[in-house]
Amino acid sequence: MASNYKISYNVDMVFCIDCTGSMENVIDIVKNNALNFYQDVTGVMANKHKHINQLRVRVVAFRDYLEDAENAMQVTEFFTLPEQSKEFEQCVRSLSAFGGGDEPEDGLEALAYSIKSNWETEGIKKRQVIVVWTDSSTHDLGYGSSSPYYPKGMARDLPELSAWWGDRQHKGFVDNNAKRLILFAPDEPAWNIISRNWDCVLHFPSTAGDGLSQLEYSQIIDAISNTI
Repeated sequence: MASNYKISYNVDMVFCIDCTGSMENVIDIVKNNALNFYQDVTGVMANKHKHINQLRVRVVAFRDYLEDAENAMQVTEFFTLPEQSKEFEQCVRSLSAFGGGDEPEDGLEALAYSIKSNWETEGIKKRQVIVVWTDSSTHDLGYGSSSPYYPKGMARDLPELSAWWGDRQHKGFVDNNAKRLILFAPDEPAWNIISRNWDCVLHFPSTAGDGLSQLEYSQIIDAISNTI
């Protein structure tokens, strides 16, 4: 006899989106599916007999501090879905692909912003999910620190950023039992170091300059749902 019992989760999700020129296709995917996101994720979860009690989504859009100055990083607070679906949609639709300069971008700074989100701490079953969409390699942390717009208190290097993520022995800014990181990012050194050495990471290699056009929305939803 099938059980009707459902596990309830409080889910926080950060969309960390490369908004440089080559990313137009993936930004369009996010925009076109913003209204469907809550429905699709909760639908897949229901099929797994899991119930999302609360879903919050935050956006961190990034480019390059040296090239794009005040437009290098756009960061929102969390939107609670479905209550703030319209506000979330307006935010995503306002994103545009431009700038970036040289091919490496400031993706690690964006990841750092994401890690230090104001995560939900209540509830027995929690998920704190960061999804990175980029088709570019990343500058070393601090590469753009000469920009007047570079944030204070940023991780100095990749080892410090790794400490922010934490591990089974050391707690970072995310809950070790709740955290998940999904990388749609190139087969490049920094992203590979993260995927090989950090725990709770899924890495789907993308092709630089290809705008992640090979990724389908259903794959993204499945990858997100499978981490919850």
